[in-house]
Parts: sequence; C-alpha cells; structure tokens
Amino acid sequence: MSNEELRFTAEQRAASEQGSRASGRLRRAGLIPGAVNRIEGGTTLVKFDAHTFVMAMRHHASEHVLVTLELDGKAVPALIREVQRDVLTGAPIHVDFGEISLTKKIRTTISIHLMGEAEGVKMGGGVLEQTLRAVEVDCLPTAIVERFDVDVSAMKLAQTLFVRDLQLGDAYTVVTLKDLPVVSVVNVAEDAAAAAEGEATPEVITKGKKEEAGAAPAKGAKAPAKK
Repeated sequence: MSNEELRFTAEQRAASEQGSRASGRLRRAGLIPGAVNRIEGGTTLVKFDAHTFVMAMRHHASEHVLVTLELDGKAVPALIREVQRDVLTGAPIHVDFGEISLTKKIRTTISIHLMGEAEGVKMGGGVLEQTLRAVEVDCLPTAIVERFDVDVSAMKLAQTLFVRDLQLGDAYTVVTLKDLPVVSVVNVAEDAAAAAEGEATPEVITKGKKEEAGAAPAKGAKAPAKK
C-alpha cells in the first residue's frame, strides 16, 4: 500500500513563537508547532496549518509517512518521526520531522497486514495467530509504504509463515531476523488434547501415592508393634 505524496507549507517560527506559552498561542490560532531535524545538522522550528495536516493524515493508518515541506521557498523531503497529541482530544499538538535524501536508503519499520482466510482455519478448524506485526527494512524513502499486505489464504493447518517467507520485492532489504515466525495456523484440538494429557498425568501419580500411603495392611499381615 503506497503512500500518496503529502505536501505542507511550513514557516519558520520567530523567536517570539518559541516556548510552551508561544506554542499554546499558535495552537489557538489554528497552527501546529513543529521541528525539522536537518541533514546537515541542527533543527529548524516551524509552524503549519492544523486543518490541512489533520485532513491529509486522516487517510493514513501510520503516522510515519514521507512528506514534502515547502519551507523558505524550497521543497524539503522529510519523514514524520513523531506526532504528539492532546491526551483528551487526540488533536496533534506538535510534530517532529526528519529531513532525508531521496537517493539514500534509510531503515524503517513497516507493519504487516494479513489478508484472506487461511485454508487451515476455514476447512480445518484451526486458529490464526499473528506473532509478528511489523518488520524492519532498509529501502529508499520513496519506497516506504504504510503496510505490507500478506495473503494467508493458502496456509494449511499447523503451518507457519516465517520472515524469510515474506515476498516483499527487490526494493526492500529485510533487517528483522529471518527465522522469526510471523503467523501460524494453530491446531486447537491437538493443543487442547496435549494440555489435557499434561494436566492429567501428575494427578494420577499423586492419587496413586495417596492411596499407597493410606492403604490398609494386607489380609494376614501383622501390624507393626508399638514401642
């Protein structure tokens, strides 16, 4: 699922627009304060329209997306690193950007989205268990997507899909350990039977020991003499 290009017009904040009180005034004026970490070093403090940002981001499940900031008459490619939100309303109150080069690969984390109904669930009565929800990859910024769609419809009962099985394409170099399981079709009946057997065995042994300890002397046997 590719990211559409997001463009925002941002302005540098003046000295009088810096600090917590000044940031509050910007928000009340319909602006969001932010910061851009520059490639050459240093940070540029910016402000931009809150409504434009909210409308653009509502179509994106992930906040870590590629944007272009129109800043000082130049197009600055950047990744959204963090969006701070109001704890009560959920409205964005501050955004951190990281300037990037579009020709150099970066390392990022992309979520995994499962698609389809596994054959082992539909026909075999199994349960789908996802144990890994994102993978770390190296790729060009222009290749960043919000998620990887993984089709599990062909998975059978007791089958596991590992990181090494993911078909992500040549644009991505997977950094996550390849032997990690991503999703499995669990045989619930076998697991339940194994669990029941494991619980029953100690009980039988304990019961046997109790009966042995409390058993009456055999017929014809003499009880031990009291001292």
